[in-house]
Amino acid sequence: SGSAENSLASLRKAQELKVYGSEFDVHVTKDGIAVINHDDTIGGLSIEASTYEQLKDFKLGNGESLPTLEQYLLQGKQSKTTRLILEIKPHKSKEAEDKAVAIVLNQVKKHRLEKNTEYISFSLNICKELLRKAPGTKVAYLKGDIPPEELKNMGFSGLDYHYKIMQAHPEWISSAHQLGLSVNVWTINDPAIIQAFIDQSVDYITTDKPVEMAKLIE
Repeated sequence: SGSAENSLASLRKAQELKVYGSEFDVHVTKDGIAVINHDDTIGGLSIEASTYEQLKDFKLGNGESLPTLEQYLLQGKQSKTTRLILEIKPHKSKEAEDKAVAIVLNQVKKHRLEKNTEYISFSLNICKELLRKAPGTKVAYLKGDIPPEELKNMGFSGLDYHYKIMQAHPEWISSAHQLGLSVNVWTINDPAIIQAFIDQSVDYITTDKPVEMAKLIE
């Protein structure tokens, strides 16, 4: 809310607002450092093809330096209630994705944040690797091209689809719930659309406007 996305400030703000969770995007550098940034490039450089040393001084929109996952997890520990919704971004190869999953899971475990972290990804391979390496972890798929029954069979805990996909497949909400899957829709900032999904009993809504959203829910 008013903070640069993927900044430590935005996570602190989310914790102050006591929202359910704060979503952030993880990429792994060439030398194996997990960093937080929405795009796969920063300052014109590919994160995956660059070293942390080459990237560390680039600034986010609020003047903060590029955060590491380590910094994010340390801030994540400051709240017992706001969950970390950790999105691992697709990487260039299966090998790179599997390495990213291993690095992320190791850091989350090191900080003992397993119970407070949920995972999302557009990459089916990343999701499957998370489910394989961390059974019982909450993992939701983002891409929107797989119906709830198939997600359930693969071991997902939920789906996290763009709101336009869910508008096109409203029946997926009830079928997901019947299967015990959670339903999240992203990213909605229009109060009327938010209200429509609240009326359809989705479990979570991703928004850039948590303050206004909280008022609607009340």
